[in-house]
Amino acid sequence: MSGAVGNAMQDQALVLIAEDDDEIAAILAAYCARGGFRTLRAENGQRTLDLHLSARPELVLLDVQMPVLDGWMVLAELRRRGETPVILVTAMDGDIDKLMGLRTGADDYVVKPFNPAEVVAREQAVLRRTSRRPGAAPDVIRAAQLAIDLGKHEASAQLDGRELALPLTLTEFRLLAHLARAPRKVFSRSELLTHCLPEGDTLERTVDSHISKLRRKLEDAGVTGIPENVRGVGYRFGGAA
Repeated sequence: MSGAVGNAMQDQALVLIAEDDDEIAAILAAYCARGGFRTLRAENGQRTLDLHLSARPELVLLDVQMPVLDGWMVLAELRRRGETPVILVTAMDGDIDKLMGLRTGADDYVVKPFNPAEVVAREQAVLRRTSRRPGAAPDVIRAAQLAIDLGKHEASAQLDGRELALPLTLTEFRLLAHLARAPRKVFSRSELLTHCLPEGDTLERTVDSHISKLRRKLEDAGVTGIPENVRGVGYRFGGAA
């Protein structure tokens, strides 16, 4: 990767800072901005997962000792969803803690107190490493009988040892992927409208139309019960997930 390409990648990268300490979060955000990154901040574990779904950051700085959901729980869910790079930030410096983080799927590990400039350098290194990974497969969500390839924007049904490509529109693919990232969560129509439909679509009933077409295509492929309507609330992935 040339220096120009590398700098362009870095300038566009969004870093989600998952840190409950306001002062530490502010310091990290300032250094990230100086290094050319955009940032978002999540003050607890659940907020981290919510922002990961809605904002799609390129990298997560994840504090282990977080309220609501701790860093280990958040990391496990992030790895279930895909391969977003994660750097653990923690006050625990024991070898067992480090090994646990790396075995759970962290890409790197820094211990408090840390040099913020070093954290930014590690962010840059992780992004270079993950973007250069030779032959790396794009993120694929596997839920129920479906495989959803986020990099190729393709989805397929896997039934009786056969793989059947699904002829989804871009909006249908976005809806399916958004629901599959958190299969037990119920999304309101307004949430799906905001995150999955093209700009200009402002009517919530438009979501119902796209969901209906998506469900029909899945049923034609032999996949039933997806997406699932939750009366009076919205939709969730459903099926056997």
